[in-house]
Amino acid sequence: MLRILGRDTSSNVQKVLWAAGELGLDFEREDIGGKFGGNDTPDYLALNPNGYVPTLIDGDYTLWESNSIVRYLAATHGMGTLWPADVRIRGSAERWMDWQIATLSPAMVTVFRGLIRTPPEERDMAAIAAARDRTARLFAMLDAALAGSDFVAGRHFTMGDIPVGIAAYRWYHLDIEREDFRNLERWYRRLAERPAYREHIMKPLA
Repeated sequence: MLRILGRDTSSNVQKVLWAAGELGLDFEREDIGGKFGGNDTPDYLALNPNGYVPTLIDGDYTLWESNSIVRYLAATHGMGTLWPADVRIRGSAERWMDWQIATLSPAMVTVFRGLIRTPPEERDMAAIAAARDRTARLFAMLDAALAGSDFVAGRHFTMGDIPVGIAAYRWYHLDIEREDFRNLERWYRRLAERPAYREHIMKPLA
């Protein structure tokens, strides 16, 4: 059985849980990181030298980095669904996965940590506001890309929707000003109909 090491409040762990849920995979999850600790122990660092979560253990194979784990699960269990058979559709899906981790996340993390994990009296509201504006400009890009498209890579749900879908949930549940991105909201509402999204993503921000 698959083992997923990491607390379920981590967006990176949630990517893996959502992917596994979409694929109907059985797995065991262990609370590691955050208030649970355990990610700086010699045993954990032997599995994941970064000391971050998640880590996936599949038999004698260990993998870390959340988007890489999503790709692995999609390729091994979701050929033709999460892992598109068409290489161009797959390329589009992977593009949005890379965009999330390299471009969207660095902008959004300041907003999330500032409002959710920082006491009100310690918040840098100017930095949070500037990061919100950067995040909005990026979501405007996604909103434009979703015009006439049900999902980020085209007509069907793929692995590409997972990383950005978690970011969208946070965008719509943070106490911030939000622009009227109609395509983005339509796509988000479509994600919210998926059982695995409701189970693993739609929970209080922490």
